[in-house]
Amino acid sequence: MSLPGSYPPVSYDGESGEASAWLRSHDASHDVSHANGGGAVYLASSTATKGAFGLYRWDMGPTPSGPGPHFHRTITESFYVLSGSVRLYDGIRWLDAGPGDFLHVPVGGVHGFRNESGEAASMLLLFTPGAPREEYFETLADGARRDAMTDEERADFFARHDNVWL
Repeated sequence: MSLPGSYPPVSYDGESGEASAWLRSHDASHDVSHANGGGAVYLASSTATKGAFGLYRWDMGPTPSGPGPHFHRTITESFYVLSGSVRLYDGIRWLDAGPGDFLHVPVGGVHGFRNESGEAASMLLLFTPGAPREEYFETLADGARRDAMTDEERADFFARHDNVWL
């Protein structure tokens, strides 16, 4: 069975649907906590969405933090600012973004983000297709584990997680 137009191939062929939705409460605790007071909430991991996408709430404490310019070879990344002020890099310049601002980065697009405001900030990160970002987030949040990496281990870690730094 196929649908008209440019819809993707049908992946469910049942007749009556099924009860398969899940709810993640707005007050869910961080799955990963960062030393700067922020952390990540795994709203919809790639495992939960069977690789369709990954959606994460990224909370940043008041201490400056965030990755510099980089790109991905296999995934898009989108940012939606929920609160505070976040500096987003669009491949050309750093832009100050606030609640409601959105940045989409296609595969290969150079980007970065930082919280330099001195105040807490929060945003949604969306990866498509879904990539297993959890181990990446958890390793970066674990300062001892991250800092114990040799240069070769660090390079392998970033390559394994499709982060190409500029």
